[in-house]
Amino acid sequence: MFLQVTGNFYLHYRIFTIYNKTREFMAVAKKQGFDDSAIELAQWAKALGHPARIAILKVLAEKKSCICGEIVDVLPLAQATVSQHLKALKEAGFVEGTIDGPRSCYCIDLKAFTRMGDAIKAFFDDINKQSCC
Repeated sequence: MFLQVTGNFYLHYRIFTIYNKTREFMAVAKKQGFDDSAIELAQWAKALGHPARIAILKVLAEKKSCICGEIVDVLPLAQATVSQHLKALKEAGFVEGTIDGPRSCYCIDLKAFTRMGDAIKAFFDDINKQSCC
């Protein structure tokens, strides 16, 4: 089953491949062809791309220690929503978490923010070297 995306390209839904009009294969995966640093920067940006996640990080930073369940008390979000956002932050490496029975405790991983800051600086330093304007 093909869907015409533009006048020249078709998208095959089931295996996510793109073909041109002559049915030549054009792409396999969205991340293919990008270097690891670009993928990592995009993952960090995605993890920080929601205001609730920024608010969660602010709460964790203000406490300067691990927090067990107190985030829900401070933010206007349901427990399930906070858990989903914490999961995204943990997967990106910004938050460390431990589960102790029914309680989950979280704290900021400052090393991750240092790594991200260094990567962003390197990215922009690279862009400044290649500036056309």
